[in-house]
Amino acid sequence: MRSSRSETQRLGASSLAHLPADIGRPGYDRAQLLPGIVHLGIGAFHRAHQAPVTDMALGATGDLRWGIIGVSLRSPDTRDALLPQDGFYTLSLRDTDAGGASRETLSIVGSVLRVLVATEDPGAVLAQIAHPGTRIVSLTVTEKGYCHEPATGRLRRDDPDIAHDLADSETPRSAIGMLVHGLARRRDVGLPPVTLLSCDNLPSNGDTLRGLVLEFARLRNPGLAEWIAAHCTFPNSMVDRIVPRTTDADRQRIAARLGMDDAWPVVGEPFLEWIIEDRFVNGRPAWDQPGGARFVEHAAPFEHLKLRMVNGPHSALAYLAASAGLDTVSQAMADPALHDYLDALIREEIAPTLRSVPGVDLAALRKRLLMRFANAALPHRTQQIAMDGSQKLPQRLLGTVRDRMHAGAGYQRLALALAAWMHYLRGHDEQGKAYPIQDPLAEELRARLASVEQERDIDIQRARALIGYAPVFGDLAGCEELIIEVARHAAVLRQQGVRAAARQAV
Repeated sequence: MRSSRSETQRLGASSLAHLPADIGRPGYDRAQLLPGIVHLGIGAFHRAHQAPVTDMALGATGDLRWGIIGVSLRSPDTRDALLPQDGFYTLSLRDTDAGGASRETLSIVGSVLRVLVATEDPGAVLAQIAHPGTRIVSLTVTEKGYCHEPATGRLRRDDPDIAHDLADSETPRSAIGMLVHGLARRRDVGLPPVTLLSCDNLPSNGDTLRGLVLEFARLRNPGLAEWIAAHCTFPNSMVDRIVPRTTDADRQRIAARLGMDDAWPVVGEPFLEWIIEDRFVNGRPAWDQPGGARFVEHAAPFEHLKLRMVNGPHSALAYLAASAGLDTVSQAMADPALHDYLDALIREEIAPTLRSVPGVDLAALRKRLLMRFANAALPHRTQQIAMDGSQKLPQRLLGTVRDRMHAGAGYQRLALALAAWMHYLRGHDEQGKAYPIQDPLAEELRARLASVEQERDIDIQRARALIGYAPVFGDLAGCEELIIEVARHAAVLRQQGVRAAARQAV
């Protein structure tokens, strides 16, 4: 992670004054910043989205009670990178100009004070949640981090981490366990409640988090569940910015611009959107500074729009492109067959299921989205988007399928997206290159596909095996109409390839 240019200075508090004039930097006295937010899941997305917006709010208002204590749930890598840098890191925003040339804006973010590693010291995480200065606990732990059944929203009580955390309040492993046991400590010492803010791509993410926290708390202590329900708030939110993984090439390029090393910068697109219900029980930063968040009474229409209009097409494209051997989203968008398929999917099958959202022109949104996906300056890997499909499909694609079916409308392009997921689960692309299936239900999915023994009607049998899996497909599980439609596209994918399937679907 560290640059090999050992002769250069390292980014940190003492080196900010030596940065080039065109590099943005915090507009407040970092030495006066106090922790007020605990963030679970301090990965690249948080550091390219919520943390910079917090940084902007700190500089605009001078209210320095909102420093971030990040929590890495598994790996120490982020802590190890940022600790020698006093928590500072670089945000790179990249796109292309009218002539197709890449351009990049760099700024230094200082809102992250330090990073805890939950696997090393879960007690420190609980203590920080229960700290008197903590007012907000936020999360970007991905869909699988909620340890729930995507089709039902219920807590998976058989999940090993949940089972452990129900029995052990001192060393929790799951985000849900950390939240509940941390809140128990707050209640026990008479501290005020906090706001729990989900920033993950889940429908009604605040309501979903509230349901899981209360279900877990009731199993531990019904009185605690009552206290949480009565006093803590769980705003729904919608977040949007494309943030690919940082590469060594990114580190080297950014180090050259800074004139010093940054062990872990983050890279994103200039576009940013953050919609939040303004329900905070113990205060909040001024995230609604120009260019930041937008506070609304109800986030559901915006969540619904983003999950269907942005995340659904992203997943559909990722499964097709990864199966075709295309590494990045921009490469996929440069392929006429995939570009035209995605355009038709959004225009013909997704947009008609969406209610009007104030201030949103769906046709303009579609055109902007296609441009965002085509951003060649931001190499977003298709394999990164393809991860955890069992957790993503229910909210990204299956709700749209249901609406089309209930309306008696066609859904052939949506069915191709589901067939592409099934095709992707083979574990190799059209050139025979193998890739791992990263999914919390990978073993179950593999077992269901392996149970298919008949070579005759193989696509129907595979579709029946997967679509019969209720934890993913819910009330669509076993739907024969859907099985037949998915199998039809799966046969084209298997026999003729991704591009032929995309062209036929259009």
